[in-house]
Amino acid sequence: MTQTITVIRGDGIGPEIMDATLHVLDVMDVGLQYEFADAGLVALEKHGELLPAATMDSIRRNRIALKSPLTTPVGEGFSSINVELRKRFDLYANVRPAKSFPNTKSRFGSGVDLITVRENTEGAYSAEGQALSEDGETATSITRTTRRGSERIVRYAFDLARRTGRKKVTVVHKANILKSTSGLYLRTARAVAAEYPDIECNEMIVDNTCMQLVMRPEQFDIIVTTNLFGDIISDLCAGLVGGLGLAPGANIGTDAAIFEAVHGTAPDIAGQGKANPCALLLGAAQMLDHLGQTEKAERLRAAIIATLEAKDSLTADLGGTGNTMSFAKAIASRV
Repeated sequence: MTQTITVIRGDGIGPEIMDATLHVLDVMDVGLQYEFADAGLVALEKHGELLPAATMDSIRRNRIALKSPLTTPVGEGFSSINVELRKRFDLYANVRPAKSFPNTKSRFGSGVDLITVRENTEGAYSAEGQALSEDGETATSITRTTRRGSERIVRYAFDLARRTGRKKVTVVHKANILKSTSGLYLRTARAVAAEYPDIECNEMIVDNTCMQLVMRPEQFDIIVTTNLFGDIISDLCAGLVGGLGLAPGANIGTDAAIFEAVHGTAPDIAGQGKANPCALLLGAAQMLDHLGQTEKAERLRAAIIATLEAKDSLTADLGGTGNTMSFAKAIASRV
């Protein structure tokens, strides 16, 4: 069966890592057809807008998108193209795995295997009620948390634990201080957790979570938290396993899902073949999981690990002398 997905090649190093990723997917013969769409600077230059209607229609029609990093121009357009996509398609669950990989420059060579599930549509990133006083001395913004938003993200985390055989969910909050917003989230999380007696649940204040992550990350399995905390924690976790070059992300909603590399566009190395394609390849593996092709997703992850172990054609950030496409071809040869 053939599945059509929307492909956004992105800005900066985006086209290079996307070409590398599609090469591997084609070798795997996963039954995907690609509908290419523009967003970011490329779209602004070609169509005069950052998110053209045709791109939105493509995502809405195909319901699955694979996206390279995008640039949001400073001083115009949306506060963030990624945030705007999450809002428009109600992509409420941001799912960020962090797993130890061999031969990477990281604090923990092994033992890290966790997933951060971040609420993606509410909280500080909703940009609601932003205002600056006339004298420029005071800025305000509304942080809104709802029971519905809290319930569905926590339920997603527990369902993910059941589906993937994970045993523990850590609910991260700041309800000791933020008694209204974080308090509502925590109370809702407790109610949801009670429906999953087969999954261990513990609660942890966000600052302690950060300390525990850098001391004993092996104690975590799935972390579920609110938008701002999840943004910070997921990048911290990427730092534990070698950085954003190995950090994929999935943005999941009821009617659409977008899979991506979470790093930036790195314009300083664009077009030079220096970019590491692993983050987008791992995002593609998340996409295959979402499409029910779990066996092929695991094959892709195993091929990445085997290539890292063999130190075959690795890019410079991983200590090798290969380039973006040679690295991808080495992975494809093992898949």
